[in-house]
Formats: sequence, structure tokens, C-alpha cells
Amino acid sequence: MARSQIWKPEQYDSHMSFNTVYGKDVISLLAPKEGERILDLGCGTGTLTSEIAAAGAQVTGMDNSAEMLQQARANYPNIPFIKGNAEQFQTSIRYDAVFSNAALHWVQDASGALHSIYGALEPGGRFVAEFGGKGNIEEIYQAIKTVLADDYGIDADSRNPWYYPSPGEYAAQLEMAGFRVNALFYFDRPTKLVGGEEGILVWLKQFGDSFFTDFSVKERHQAFQRISEIAKTHLWHADSYYGDYKRLRIAAVKPH
Repeated sequence: MARSQIWKPEQYDSHMSFNTVYGKDVISLLAPKEGERILDLGCGTGTLTSEIAAAGAQVTGMDNSAEMLQQARANYPNIPFIKGNAEQFQTSIRYDAVFSNAALHWVQDASGALHSIYGALEPGGRFVAEFGGKGNIEEIYQAIKTVLADDYGIDADSRNPWYYPSPGEYAAQLEMAGFRVNALFYFDRPTKLVGGEEGILVWLKQFGDSFFTDFSVKERHQAFQRISEIAKTHLWHADSYYGDYKRLRIAAVKPH
């Protein structure tokens, strides 16, 4: 999973709620049915897990962050949540569907994840997911690369925790794992960041840990300010930063 990423559940729910809002469209694609057994992979604080449960499905949430799981269990005590690494996991039962939203771009071993997901499904089971695709947050990443290289002599690529595949690359990965791909969408989704002038700073505090683990508080603040200034050229519109999000949304099936 992601290198040195520290998850902050309360800030995630308050500042990154757009992930949950957009995730409801992915639930529509999943179309959960009453009584179905569904695994929410990378469930975070459990908000979308609870939406799936509301449809009558028997849903289990899985995440690799103890902090996120603690919050999920507090929020939704009637839903089972388990700790697991998406790159390599086994389940005691087989599911009718595996769902994942805004999580799989943190999983660099896509092959390992897809083979684990395949093994967790019943024959005929569905895999429905959305996550970052090729070019996702490229402007933000280029700003990070520039600041780390110019100011600190650090190669950002060596610290990059994300996996943003092209549609063709991920379709091939799905097929190699044994899936039949029913649908694959790749689209731009400019996303308004919370915080106005501090939008990039808020975003970096939530998602940028891997790049700055050895920075002092002062160095981190200075780096964030520089990254924000560089990103403003392309991402500032009217009164907010808009993240240059590109998403992959997929629906696949484990054949009978």
C-alpha cells in the first residue's frame, strides 16, 4: 500500500467529502441488491459502506488504515469492518460483488490486488470501482516535483505513492487476472478543493505525507506554500483551487 501515508479520518470526512459525493454514482453502477454479500475495499470511514448497507446488502468494509477503521466502527457499529491490505488479502467467504471508490490508486501492486479481488468473488460476481487514472492530479504532482527537486534535491518519483494507470493498461490487468470487462470509463473531473486560498495546502496535508516524512514542520510549511504558488497558475479559478482529477470507472465480472 501507500508509502508512509498517515490517514486522518476527521479531516478526511470534513475536507475530502467530494470523494463520498462522487462515490454515490459508483454505487449506482454497482446496483446493490437486498441480501447480496458485498465487500467495500478501501472503505475509509465507512460512509459509502453504509450507503450499500442501506440497500439491504450484507456489506463488509475493509481498509488498511487502523485510524480509518476506528472511525468507521464508531460511525457504523452495526457494520463489520476488517483490516486488510488490498495488494494481498484472502476472505473467509466469497462475495457477490467487490466495490471500491477512491482507493485503488493507492495500491501500486495492481496485479496482486486484482488477483485478491478475483479470489474473493463468487463465479459471476461483480467488481465495480472508481479511482485515479493516467494524468490524475498531474498539475499538483508537477508542482511537488519542481519544489522537491529545486529546493531540496529530492526526486519526487522515488517517493510517489500513487498508481494512475491508463484505460488500456488497467483493462489488460483485469483480463490477465481473469475478469471479463463489461465497462470502462475514463474522464476528466475537475474537483473544487476545500479551503479557498489554502485549498492545495489542505489537500497536501491529507494526501501528501509520503513526500515529506523527513521534513521539519517549518520545511513542510515552506514546501506547501511553494507548491501552492506554482499550482495556482493552472488550478486557480475564481475563488478556489480545482484539482485536475482524471478518473477510471470500471465494471467487470468473474466469469462462471
